[in-house]
Amino acid sequence: MKKNPFLLSTLALALAACGGGGDGTSPSSATNAASASSPSNASASGNTSGTTSGSASNAGGSTSAPSSQTSAALANDAAATTQAVANSTANLRLTCSSPAGSSASGGDGQITVDTPSDDGSRMFPTNTKFKVAITTRAGSADTLKWSIADALGKTVASGSFAAPAVATTTTLTCSSTLAGYFAVSATLANGGGQVQTAGTRPNGIATFGVMPNVSSAIPAVTYSKQEQHRFGMQGFNENGTMLAALGITSTIDDRQMSVMEPNGRNTFNPSANNLDPFYTSGKVMRLVRLDGIPGWASGHGLNPDYAYAPADLSYFTNYMSRVGQETEAIRAKYYPTMSANYYQVTWEPYIQWKDTDANFVALYKAAYQGLHSKDPRAVVMGPAEPFPSLTTDRLKRLAPLGLAQYLDGIATHGYYDAGTSPSHPPERHHTDPDPADAANSLLNEMRNLRAEMAKDYKPNMKLFVTETGISYDVGSSYGPNYPTPNILFAQGAVVARTHIILLGEGADQTYVFFGPDFPGEAGYGTFFDLDHPQAEFGTTNISPKPAAMEVAAMTRVLDGTTTLGPVKNLPSGVYAYSFQQLNNGRVITALWTHNNSVWPASNGTFSTTYSTNYKLNVDAAGTSGTVQLIDAMGNVSSVPYTNGAITLKLTESPQYIVSTNADVAKNNATKPQGYTGI
Repeated sequence: MKKNPFLLSTLALALAACGGGGDGTSPSSATNAASASSPSNASASGNTSGTTSGSASNAGGSTSAPSSQTSAALANDAAATTQAVANSTANLRLTCSSPAGSSASGGDGQITVDTPSDDGSRMFPTNTKFKVAITTRAGSADTLKWSIADALGKTVASGSFAAPAVATTTTLTCSSTLAGYFAVSATLANGGGQVQTAGTRPNGIATFGVMPNVSSAIPAVTYSKQEQHRFGMQGFNENGTMLAALGITSTIDDRQMSVMEPNGRNTFNPSANNLDPFYTSGKVMRLVRLDGIPGWASGHGLNPDYAYAPADLSYFTNYMSRVGQETEAIRAKYYPTMSANYYQVTWEPYIQWKDTDANFVALYKAAYQGLHSKDPRAVVMGPAEPFPSLTTDRLKRLAPLGLAQYLDGIATHGYYDAGTSPSHPPERHHTDPDPADAANSLLNEMRNLRAEMAKDYKPNMKLFVTETGISYDVGSSYGPNYPTPNILFAQGAVVARTHIILLGEGADQTYVFFGPDFPGEAGYGTFFDLDHPQAEFGTTNISPKPAAMEVAAMTRVLDGTTTLGPVKNLPSGVYAYSFQQLNNGRVITALWTHNNSVWPASNGTFSTTYSTNYKLNVDAAGTSGTVQLIDAMGNVSSVPYTNGAITLKLTESPQYIVSTNADVAKNNATKPQGYTGI
């Protein structure tokens, strides 16, 4: 079956609904969304020194201010930890040597740079050789000065070589034991110039990534069920190489009636080979997408129709039975350790659905009965609203109409603001003293959703967040001088924090949006499109942004875990979530700080240096030892703790602490309501 390689949500429709770069907002959030729609409001929208109220206090509440002596002691302990990290990682470095030149012809630009890889990812394993190819068209003999910087702008390697007058490509052979995102810059000593833009990648840089190896801190786990993996993605749906590099194990596969039976009844044969060959490896799981009916099945002349229930619900039930039959056969053949098949029935109905609530429930009843008639492992999920709060609203409203009978699990998208962007991070409203505004932080939206699931729906339901992305700032556009390195840094940090929050607040799986940049909505991609200045769907010529490398680190650290929950009694502005590896393995705590006044600061930049000190309990009181600290890019260091605790210097980028005393972690965390794990 030929299918679209990319699954773009109704994001553009959502933008129109809320006037921003994200998704629609619930009616109860209208005031908040209006104030959030302008990036300029971000620095004034929250007060990180204020006292939270309501449910916000559970994981972000303020505590009494520490005494100056305590603050000084924390600072000293944090400095000692920072020094230990520096000592432990002192030998991690990126080196380049042996420049080799060759003639070049054609092309534009005084200086162009590429970091080619055999698989097209421009991502390389640690401690392996890779190439940095720099082409100069100097016009007269000159010297090329090059440097490589990390996501924080720190130079990690630099050098120079002779640049002849004629077009010449000089190739550096490099290797790195330092993981992360890297940007190559270059200029001619006399002729000036900079690396030329390519596609959506701005002037001044060429990018590549070095993939983390965290095996020294994160042992491999055994998955009794394949769906215990926790990360999915949209945007690389048929690119197994990219998904593996990013640590992604699930994508969304089309089985909508509008896709499988576009021209008439009974044209989808569940016994035929309809499966995209990509899935036959069994390495990447399928979330089966079911929204949308063809025009011939619509009673309202829409093709496809996402707005109304099918004119013939009995036939829709028949179609769903065939989807269930096919899906279970695929599972048995290619995914034998999956315990269930997961189906998403609707897609952001807040934006698309125009029919009645009663017909919405009738749609789910038909889907539920059809799928379960032929698939004994069916998990019927929905409603997949844009925001968790909107999913909560629909679940509350439709529970009295019987929707709970026809849902085995809940799917939602994870957008949370009128533009999920660097200036609109997920914690932005969490420290707001007004409970109504604090309720619109992503943390509280997820808590309220979990509470509604526990109140009105089946026990032990799974929760999948099947799309969440972070764009560039609202109103921005692709251009040769945008994004800036600072925007790229901020996007990466917010992408990681958002998905950690989703998992930490009780999502069983979370899906990253998107692979490469795409047209229309600037910057949701975790990779640059190197061919098209305004981006195009289906591009394969790409290079990573910091977001891609933070995803690669996050998946390697948190996949194969269950959620213990938010850490208790956190000071305002500190965020921490604990997880445990499957089979009673190691404990992993993700931590960071967020302060609205520096994100962005009054000058519009996102602080790379803002920090606060925090003491985390990792072992029993009176004990000493070492734990592993993993930075946002996946670099591992060994750091000491004393009296059962380690003091950390937290920044706006997440870091991870790996420890072994699960009892301490469990006692220090609040498990999300109704969460049991898979």
